[in-house]
Amino acid sequence: MQYRLRAQALIGLAVTAVAASLLSACGGANQTASVTPPFTNPQAAHAAARDQSRPAPPVFAFVTNDVSRNLSAYSLDPSTGALTPVRRSPYRTRKHPWGIAVVPGRFVYEANGVATDQFSRIPNTVIGYWITASGVLKRVAGSPFADPERGAAGMARSGRFLYLVNIYSNNVSAYSINFHSGALTPVAGSPFGTGGQPESITAVKGKFVYVPNTLSNNVSAFTINPSTGALTPVAGSPYSAGRTPAGAAVDRTGKFLYITNANSNNVSAYSINPSTGALTPVPGSPFSTNTPSRAAADPRGNFLYVSNNGANTVSAYAIDPISGALTAVAGSPFATGTGPSDLAVDPTGSFAYVANIASNSISAYSVGSGGGLTPVPGSPFATGSAPRALVVR
Repeated sequence: MQYRLRAQALIGLAVTAVAASLLSACGGANQTASVTPPFTNPQAAHAAARDQSRPAPPVFAFVTNDVSRNLSAYSLDPSTGALTPVRRSPYRTRKHPWGIAVVPGRFVYEANGVATDQFSRIPNTVIGYWITASGVLKRVAGSPFADPERGAAGMARSGRFLYLVNIYSNNVSAYSINFHSGALTPVAGSPFGTGGQPESITAVKGKFVYVPNTLSNNVSAFTINPSTGALTPVAGSPYSAGRTPAGAAVDRTGKFLYITNANSNNVSAYSINPSTGALTPVPGSPFSTNTPSRAAADPRGNFLYVSNNGANTVSAYAIDPISGALTAVAGSPFATGTGPSDLAVDPTGSFAYVANIASNSISAYSVGSGGGLTPVPGSPFATGSAPRALVVR
């Protein structure tokens, strides 16, 4: 920031000092006059200087590995985007880990039990981990936490609440998070019903939750009770989507929702009513892609990325900030590993990551000014077997 020389202010200070001297000489009531310097709060100035010199907090990537039954953790190089496994990674989980959610700087939660078909009786569990300063994970006391539903899949956090979709129970389990211990407590009224076979979930700024339902081809919308975390269906929910809607993402502003339709080869886009959470299709929606799986919006609000599971690519779109419409960026789609599934963008919007189920890897990219993707040196990075859900925080 540039500052101008404040000549007039300096003159004013001199005049004030002369007046103070005259008052003192004349024995006036104010024997001394205080002069306020340009910076009146040295503690605040010191704090500001300290914050500017403080290094940025570390960024970590976490991915669940379905077949190898573990959770991989990586530190992210802020200059190159490269991933390095943290000490003791990967961490053992229960059978079929899938969904994952993070409380930055505190906890990681991962869900187990999705299994391979609706007849499995594998019980759902949620394992919580403390995140240490180095990214090493330590189990939360009382973990794993039991969930009575079936088919634990996608997971999302909104404030102090955690939400887990259950494919074969057709509902959402809700928990409150104890920010001191990391313990989970079921929310009153949980679970909350959805459409048929939900796989993923996304939340909007502590206000709304959206769940694409792969079997009933629609999207369930809920409002969040800010005190209890309970979910209430939005009027008009569920909303129509394409065939086999699987992934969901919300732009940075919370104005637009994007749903991937795996068997329609497109992305449905909706504007979100900020008061009610109701959805209205964006002009031009749906937008074409090829066998889409999951979606992620960059934190700067400019781009949407969609993994194309059957095409082994990731599509990149520019988001119109007014309408929410999508336009493919130059060079899109970009090559990934085999079977790209979940994807994420780092908090600065500088790097994008795609988990490849069949390649057992994470493809890493630097994000260009126009939204294009360039592979990071060293990419792809090895994971466990069949990486499912990916988060970067």
